[in-house]
Amino acid sequence: MRHVTVRLTAHDVDPETAYQRIRDFRRYPEVTETVREVVVHPPHDDGTVVSDWTVRFRNGLMRWSERDAFFPKTRTIGFTQLTGDFELFEGTWRCASGEDGTAVTFDAVFDLGIPTLAELLDPVADSTLRSNIERILRGLLGRVTPAPAQLADSVAPAHG
Repeated sequence: MRHVTVRLTAHDVDPETAYQRIRDFRRYPEVTETVREVVVHPPHDDGTVVSDWTVRFRNGLMRWSERDAFFPKTRTIGFTQLTGDFELFEGTWRCASGEDGTAVTFDAVFDLGIPTLAELLDPVADSTLRSNIERILRGLLGRVTPAPAQLADSVAPAHG
């Protein structure tokens, strides 16, 4: 299992606007070529939604369905893969006020489910996931830069 954290500062949007843009998964294919398709199903009674994703991953495509939970008070989104190409893929998005703009944190764990090749594939998947998240955020939020270390350390992933 691999843990990935991407912390960026969005300079031109406030935390609430960033949160609303990030939770609007349908827009992702419009703002980046990284995401080929996202189908968002109607919300469940508890407010969660299931979304189906097709994303460019190296020289191919990765596909999965995930359950997404939204926590507006903390501007946090939690996701858990239900089915798909990963053995395990779950994590959070969080938007908070930062020193130079909005601190956006993407925190996830994944397992490709191929233990014999994990040493070779996991670092490639890690790098690709980080690049894809940065591209998505640039497309959604405009100017983003790596978060300063002191800011990044204060923004912990949360589920609610």
